[in-house]
Formats: sequence, structure tokens, C-alpha cells
Amino acid sequence: MQEFDHIQSLWQAHTVEVKISSDEMLKQAKKEVSAIRSKSILNIAGMAISFVAVASLWLFFDFSSWTTHAGITLFLLAIAISVFMLYRSHRLLADNDFTTHPNEFLVSLKLYQISRFNLYNKMYWVYAIGLSLGIVLYFFEILAYFDSWLQYLIIFLTFGWMIFCSTLVRRAVMKKEKERIALLIEKFERLREQFSSH
Repeated sequence: MQEFDHIQSLWQAHTVEVKISSDEMLKQAKKEVSAIRSKSILNIAGMAISFVAVASLWLFFDFSSWTTHAGITLFLLAIAISVFMLYRSHRLLADNDFTTHPNEFLVSLKLYQISRFNLYNKMYWVYAIGLSLGIVLYFFEILAYFDSWLQYLIIFLTFGWMIFCSTLVRRAVMKKEKERIALLIEKFERLREQFSSH
């Protein structure tokens, strides 16, 4: 523990002055915010396309079981809630401009960070449970058309994929996004300090 404290004190004593202009930092920060906004729009568009694709099942297929209709409805409900949450998060960054309202933008960026944390932790499980129940209900009728070995394979692959996405993929995306937003908040706080000192 003493070695760690010693290394930490050396590290803190050894500060390197980074010579980066506020204009360059602002340009980098704006580029990162633009990338986050673009990714957010793509996420919303992808979920909206998924909603339309799942809803179109009712147009092209004549389902006889109520469980299939209930499954599709749950599926659509889970997707609609996710689109709404993604849109709310997106509005936090889309409504503010750092150059005109730096303090408001910083507050919005911190709210966006909390919103994304809630989306990946709380809302993700609502989404995953909604999808899982929807799939189970949908499979009651659909799997009857397949041989038993194919039924097991479809169930295994479907829920295996959902577990993979719920664990490894979700954690990796959460970690990357958390670091990216925290770094962006730090940049905007430094920018705010630079602007206020001038």
C-alpha cells in the first residue's frame, strides 16, 4: 500500500503541461458530441425499423393463436419503450449547444450520462424481459411447424444470443460509452474553465 501511495505521489508531482488550444479542444469536443448524436440517431432509426419489421408480420402472415399476437404485441411494446427512452436521451444533447449555453450543455451532458446508465441497467432488463416473453409466446405457434430437433436449435440459438448480448456485449458497450461520456464531460469542464478565465 505504501508503494502505491509513493507511486501516486510521484505521479501527481509529475504533471505534464499539455499545450492544446481551447479552439482545438472545442473542435475535438464538438466532433465527439456530433458522433454521439449521430450514433443516437442511428440507434433510434434501427429500433424504429425493427418496430416496423415486427409489426409487418401481421400483414404478411395469418396467425391463428392468441399467443402469437400477444408475443408480437409484447415485442412491439418493448421496442416502443426503448425507442422512447433513446429519443429522450437524444433530446438531452440535441437541444443544447455548448458555444451558446456552456453551463446548460454541461448539465445536459451529465443528465445524458445518467440517462444512458439507466438505459443500460434498468431499462435494458425491461426490454430483455419484454422480448423474452414475446419470443416465448410467439414460439408457441411458430415452432409447431418445425421438427423437434430444429425447435430445440431455434430456442437454444435465440436465448443463447440474448444471453450473450445481455452479458458480454452489454458490459463492453456500457464500459466504452461510460468512458467516452466521462472524458467528454471532463473536456467540456476544462473548456468552461478556460473560457471563464479569459
